[in-house]
Amino acid sequence: MSDDTTPFSQVPIEITVSVGRARPLVRDLLRLGRDAVLVLDRRVEDPVELYVGDRLIARGELHEAEGDTSGQLAVRLTEVAAPGEGL
Repeated sequence: MSDDTTPFSQVPIEITVSVGRARPLVRDLLRLGRDAVLVLDRRVEDPVELYVGDRLIARGELHEAEGDTSGQLAVRLTEVAAPGEGL
């Protein structure tokens, strides 16, 4: 049976894109207010990671979408995990 004809091929899944992490102290977090900047552990040009649940499925680069979705963030995949395997 082809992947396109399986009963699950039309079921949407949620993919989380991780752009970085921050580890502030609780006291510093409580002091954050409007317009505060929380610095992450990655640079703008660093790859982002794509997860389904807690499984890393791909890495990619952030881009701005074009066409009808112009202005929205998009991810260009640069590395994809093989089915059944992680990265």
